[in-house]
Amino acid sequence: MWSGPRNLSTALMYAFAARGDCAVWDEPFYAAYLRETGIDHPMRPEIIANHESDPAKVAAGCIGKIPKQQSLFYQKHMTLHMIPQFDRGFMRHLANVFLIRHPARVVASYAKKREGPTLMDIGFVQQAQLFDEVAEWSGHPPPVIDSADIRANPRSALTRLCAALGIPFTDKMLSWPVGPKPCDGVWAPHWYGAVHRSSGFEDPEGPLPELDDAYQKIVDQALPFYQKLVAHKM
Repeated sequence: MWSGPRNLSTALMYAFAARGDCAVWDEPFYAAYLRETGIDHPMRPEIIANHESDPAKVAAGCIGKIPKQQSLFYQKHMTLHMIPQFDRGFMRHLANVFLIRHPARVVASYAKKREGPTLMDIGFVQQAQLFDEVAEWSGHPPPVIDSADIRANPRSALTRLCAALGIPFTDKMLSWPVGPKPCDGVWAPHWYGAVHRSSGFEDPEGPLPELDDAYQKIVDQALPFYQKLVAHKM
């Protein structure tokens, strides 16, 4: 599952973890991305110290034996982590799906956790690039699911997603226990407060947030990439 940050990505990971037949991996390339780029993120030292930072080893893990003897393996990937110097060959052995959210909502949510985000921080450019790459070598557009559709009708949206993946939907995906999860990355205390208070998908969101000029500029830059994927959503 490829998305930018603040895209309902953790909640969707929890939904798949709740199935009972699915191992999950939270942002496999995060530590490798931080080590390679030198970028400063909250909890950077802890992330690099506690997670694999060799991108080749991470990629091997993505296509290796599924953990915990499960039959399915859900990987929550951030598009911004897949920087050009990382080999993307492993993606050809996975079912790649793209999770989207309106950039105004992403920027508003992200800025609450890390001030001054840039266009490249929120992952829309990279998401569109990865989408094109997958479509080119697979011969067809990969599945796209919109977080707004999930929140509007979780059962319907996840049923369609599971059908696109050729796996059965289960009601277990609609709820999970409140609180931190064993699958959380070490960064969870900074980023996952709201989803830790949840026990399922939240209700639909209201009007788009109003942003200051600097943040609105980022939204305007991201919109064409978002709209490109909207055209393919299931």
